[in-house]
Amino acid sequence: MKPIRATFALLLALICLSAFLPKPKVRPTLFLIGDSTVKNGKGRGDGGLWGWGNFLPAYFDTTRIKIENHALGGTSSRTFRTQGHWAKVLPRIKPGDFVILQFGHNDSSPLNDSTRARGTIKSNGEETQDIVNLLTKQPETVHSYGWYLRQFISEVRAKGATPFVCSPIPRNAWTAGKVNRSAQDYGRWAAEAARQADAPFIDLNQLVADHYDQAGEATVRATYFNATDHTHPIEAGARRNALAVAEGIRRSKSLALRKYLRKS
Repeated sequence: MKPIRATFALLLALICLSAFLPKPKVRPTLFLIGDSTVKNGKGRGDGGLWGWGNFLPAYFDTTRIKIENHALGGTSSRTFRTQGHWAKVLPRIKPGDFVILQFGHNDSSPLNDSTRARGTIKSNGEETQDIVNLLTKQPETVHSYGWYLRQFISEVRAKGATPFVCSPIPRNAWTAGKVNRSAQDYGRWAAEAARQADAPFIDLNQLVADHYDQAGEATVRATYFNATDHTHPIEAGARRNALAVAEGIRRSKSLALRKYLRKS
């Protein structure tokens, strides 16, 4: 019996001692949601194309914060919700976490068709359109792009986390030697939605477009894109976009996330 008592006493002592040891800190998580420009395909450089979410961890101290990329190609701010992808992410979010969202490239698609049915109303307003979805065969009320962004913001806040809104990266499309920007549509509506909800806004479209204009059309086409795809960058372009996201975070009003960025 003595060995059993000695073992029990040792276990009891260890349990008592553990109560006084410092508890390991739970790392916050930075969740990324969006379309294929955030994570293309399976996130393995499918077809030589990449999303910026793959390279964002390089700018963070990942010993102090985790980064999870839940973006999915082909989705809009509407279908990321209606297809159930957001419902899988939202329960994972805890107080102190962060969510960066970037949609817009697919929101300009048709509101209702037999292939994707993923479009949103082109505004930041409260307009709605009732449809019978040709894919699901179910009635659906479609809202504006800005409305869907505001829903994400509200639900992230309700979890005690901090939402960040990004305007969509520019495509490899040019007019008179200047890259086309989204300042009058999705970039503007994203900024308005963020401002209405008092969420940090990263004007990713402007940050990347400014760099493109400075580099020049020929250099951008040769360095950041392939010859056939004007939306999805190759690795060099995705890395440059990740740098722009990090720059946007560093300039943002959210000190809570900035402190996890690497200093260099």
